[in-house]
Amino acid sequence: MAKNHITLIVPFLNEEEALPIFIETVDRVLTSLKKKHKSTKFSVLFVNDGSTDLGELIVSKARMKAAQVQLVNLSRNFGKEQALYAGFMHAKGDAVIPMDVDLQDPPEVIEEMITKWRAGADIVDAKRARRDEDTAVKRVTARWFYKIFNIFAERPIAENVGDFRLFDRTVVEAVKRVGDRKRFNKEIFSWIGFKTDQVEFDRPERSTGQPSQSFWKLWNLALDGIFAGSTLPLRMWGYLGFLIALMAFLYMVFVVLFTLVFGRDVPGYSSTITIILFFGGLNLLSVGILGEYIGRIYTEVRDRPTYLVRSTMGLDDDA
Repeated sequence: MAKNHITLIVPFLNEEEALPIFIETVDRVLTSLKKKHKSTKFSVLFVNDGSTDLGELIVSKARMKAAQVQLVNLSRNFGKEQALYAGFMHAKGDAVIPMDVDLQDPPEVIEEMITKWRAGADIVDAKRARRDEDTAVKRVTARWFYKIFNIFAERPIAENVGDFRLFDRTVVEAVKRVGDRKRFNKEIFSWIGFKTDQVEFDRPERSTGQPSQSFWKLWNLALDGIFAGSTLPLRMWGYLGFLIALMAFLYMVFVVLFTLVFGRDVPGYSSTITIILFFGGLNLLSVGILGEYIGRIYTEVRDRPTYLVRSTMGLDDDA
């Protein structure tokens, strides 16, 4: 079966400074690729995640100059994970490649990814060989996130591999079938399986501007990933509860024997209060973990759409 249509999926939110640079750079790279692979067609599917700046206008103007540019406008800001899912739902290529608009996913890597795909890989991961452009805090937190996530996860995720990957059409259809409302795409990409290959690249600095993902958003995304990827946190509290009950039983036996032998209770008001407060805190923490899972159950059973589309441009064209 011919593999001659590649779709780039580019979610963006308030990136009016980065979009012109991205469009110019990608157009140059794709033009070069078309000369080498004359039968290959490319389309660039932008997903506007509720931007309030001139991003939609910039992409619309680019569409007037290049038929390969497509646009999906979401009705509001749903989040990057949902915007990327919208891209998967609307992309029509034989393979799709999600990319960040800030050019930290260098389009020059696309050619190597396509080569490995045509050699038989269903998924081609683009792994960051270095993260020198990130702050020390971000590098440390990212490293610990991968370690903690993979301890809990039923299916570990590849370290330093983001959304920048190539997916065969078969894989795209599999991703579309995963109906999670609270989506953590890295976990989904790992869960679906398929034959995977890898390329490495040095991640450059942002082309312009500042990241739109705040620390709070990244923290919530990390929680979504951990709770979506495993039920181990719930199971751990079951084990912890059993251990605490066993310790309490042994302590009770000790108190009874001590009273029978020495004829008085074990003193220790301060230690008793400390133990009560400690286990009270554990109870609240366990209730919080239960709340995280129950909240996600509530999100799923409401069955609301993962995203809503306000308008589209160029999707019906043969790119």
